[in-house]
Amino acid sequence: MITPAETVTLALGVPLLGFVLVAMSGRIPNLRETFTLLTAVATFALVASLYPAVMRGEEVRVALFEVMPGVPLAFRVEPLGMVYALVATLLWIPNSVYSIGYMRGNNEKHQTRFYSCFPLAIASAVGIAFADNVFTMFVFYETLTLSTFPLVTHKGSTDAVRSGRVYLGILLTTSVAFQLFAVMWIAVLAQQGAASGIEFTEGGVFAAALASDAVSADIVGLLFFLYIYGIGKAALMPVHRWLPAAMVAPTPVSAFLHAVAVVKAGVFCVVKVTVYVFGLGTLNRYGLGEWLLYVSGFTIVAASLIAAFQDNLKKRLAYSTISQLSYVVMAAALFTPLGVLAATFHIVAHAFGKITLFFAAGSVYTAAHKTQVSQLNGIGRRMPATMAAFTVGALSMIGVPPLVGFVSKWWLINSIMERGTLTGVDFSEVFVLLVIAASTLLNASYFLPIVYRAFFKPLSDEDMKHPHGEAPMAIVYALSFTAALTVLFFFWHRPALDLAELVRRAAL
Repeated sequence: MITPAETVTLALGVPLLGFVLVAMSGRIPNLRETFTLLTAVATFALVASLYPAVMRGEEVRVALFEVMPGVPLAFRVEPLGMVYALVATLLWIPNSVYSIGYMRGNNEKHQTRFYSCFPLAIASAVGIAFADNVFTMFVFYETLTLSTFPLVTHKGSTDAVRSGRVYLGILLTTSVAFQLFAVMWIAVLAQQGAASGIEFTEGGVFAAALASDAVSADIVGLLFFLYIYGIGKAALMPVHRWLPAAMVAPTPVSAFLHAVAVVKAGVFCVVKVTVYVFGLGTLNRYGLGEWLLYVSGFTIVAASLIAAFQDNLKKRLAYSTISQLSYVVMAAALFTPLGVLAATFHIVAHAFGKITLFFAAGSVYTAAHKTQVSQLNGIGRRMPATMAAFTVGALSMIGVPPLVGFVSKWWLINSIMERGTLTGVDFSEVFVLLVIAASTLLNASYFLPIVYRAFFKPLSDEDMKHPHGEAPMAIVYALSFTAALTVLFFFWHRPALDLAELVRRAAL
């Protein structure tokens, strides 16, 4: 029987083995896709098998080697990382099934290269989730960017190459100029005794040094700023343009970017450094980082407004993602334990709803070759399964029960109440409540008209002449599965909530 530490190593190694097997079997599509599915299932099974150890509070740590003295490449399993790893590896399975239907249904070229990049990206996501220190997280954060770049530029068109440059340029520039600089600065401070180390630590690494004046609050505040904007994958404005640019990629890639790995890596890293590098107590005690509350609130409303005016369906969904990501950031920026719980749970809720929406958009494109919202009149009668799933995802984004998006908003509102109880009601709590109310109305304004068009408007004369049905069954099965998860997790979300509760306790 393998130990939890060995399981962590396998969870990182199996996707790499899958990459080799997929790349070698390119001439036999059925075998290539079998390896893709087996790798996805095996990786999720390995990650899920660590859940009992985490709930028991076991220390699961793997140190590979030291890159330089005091800077190891090391991994440790903790509750927040388990949430991200479980979401990423679970949703890789329906994404793989969906990819088979989409890539074959659209006769996409370079399919072996396409399938090969996914296991590399998942290995990077698992590495980020289980990183034991800021250096390890940075390494895998960068490999995730590089492994997804070929997916963004998959079509090879001028537009795809241009968008890929934006994607790579923004993400690498922010991470190298800000995040890497912050990592190096923290390592130097650790050597000088002005930080407890570079390992993720409950309560943060600066509490003792600040109390003894070994480091100033201004420096810690600057490091917090560098980290937040060094994590460009969180898509806070104004470093968000990479995300809409990446919509030029095939829809399975869009779903992967928005729900499975990349954007979730961004908001996960924001929550991780907030809790385990800076610490809620430190950020509250010294008044650091409240600006993040207002930046994330602005991003939520501004991105929602932009989404409302997008006729291209994938771009509307992209700006919706930017808005929804900042729910996670805003919850974390409340700097309360319940806010951290709400942020953690919204990572799960958004993943299920948004991957369903992108799957539905790709299904419409595959079956009807439509990409614009204005072209969707009556399509729900031709593609009832697809548009029913889209409706489920849309209502979850709005926060309607009985869907999992309602649960995450419930916890977010409770976290605002907790902050008001702890610090007294002030403008910041009112601001957050107004942002939630405004964004909920905006979400409804750009999602519900799509549902209305699909089911209640008549088909155009041109569509009447060109009948079509649902997309290939692999696509329909995948989007039906994720839509079902969106409903089921409203009723059965205890495992995710238990992990989020452990994160909340770590943030106390």
